[in-house]
Amino acid sequence: MENKKTCLYDKHVALGALISPFGGFDMPIQYSNIVDEHQTVRQACGVFDVSHMGEVLISGPDAERYVNHIFTNDVREMPVGKILYGMMCYEHGGVVDDLLVYKMASDCFFLVINASNIDKDWAWIQEQAKGYDVQLEHQSDQYGELAIQGPEAEAVMEEVLGLECKELVFYTFKTIGKVIVSRTGYTGEDGFEVYADAAYINECWDKLMASGRCKPCGLGCRDTLRFEVGLPLYGDELSEDITPIMAGLGIFVKLDKGEFIGKEALAKQKAEGAPKKLVGIELSDKAIPRHGYAVLKDGQPIGEVTTGYHTISTDKSVCMALVDAAYASLGTEVEIQIRKKTFPGTVCKKKFYDKHYKK
Repeated sequence: MENKKTCLYDKHVALGALISPFGGFDMPIQYSNIVDEHQTVRQACGVFDVSHMGEVLISGPDAERYVNHIFTNDVREMPVGKILYGMMCYEHGGVVDDLLVYKMASDCFFLVINASNIDKDWAWIQEQAKGYDVQLEHQSDQYGELAIQGPEAEAVMEEVLGLECKELVFYTFKTIGKVIVSRTGYTGEDGFEVYADAAYINECWDKLMASGRCKPCGLGCRDTLRFEVGLPLYGDELSEDITPIMAGLGIFVKLDKGEFIGKEALAKQKAEGAPKKLVGIELSDKAIPRHGYAVLKDGQPIGEVTTGYHTISTDKSVCMALVDAAYASLGTEVEIQIRKKTFPGTVCKKKFYDKHYKK
């Protein structure tokens, strides 16, 4: 089956971007190079096409009750204009997807889901809605999305795009006509995401590129940026087999809010301790651990790498890895199998670089 293309695809090709499949879309991976684009976001302002993300609108008398039924976080006390991060889980505690929930009105919620999970999530959301008085709208084809990220993002938003956003703090949003502007992103830097129709997204992209105030960035550095600050990627740090508790995301699982799918399994895991835990590991060598590489203790396998890089911001070889809980304590010495050699490493915090958000 042919991959989908975002509304900005032709512009990426015209800029000479390296295009590669991701989540069922042909997406720009890099324009100049990953290191340059990464540093642009850390130091100035980078722009990402994230129009591949999916959007679902849930409205109606039972909207709040239904969203709380499928979501690990608690939407009951959310003010309009607030965003929450959390997961949709299966009964056994594994993750259907991690997502953002925007509260548009007391009876209306906007869900932003991962591109690779759009069809699965939509089927799941429809199936679980039986018995609830809600209207479900699959709006993924109606929205393009830009992520404007970095310490100069606020100035670029206001001065280049004319979108006032100073009043927004992290994880809040506002609507300007049919445009949604949120202070969110997945880079560890201050930034914004803009959701709108294809025509408006194209217009914004052209203004941003013409301004000289920011650079286009691909999904390659989006991954290095999110990894450095310990943010999970579905399929790596979260999956049907990796629960939020294993991933160290228990703060987004509200066990005191009443019933939700997966609550029983997650409560048991929280009380008894997860059998595996996601940890950071720093290598003393410059070898790079990659997804799927084995983590060993005294030559015996105890887990595997979920994501690994030689970090751009801190110049260290590090990874996140899912390991047996007995070996998850900070300072535990382990080895990582990289091809035919093993390299020593030490369990450390998963966050390898400090976030810079506007609270």
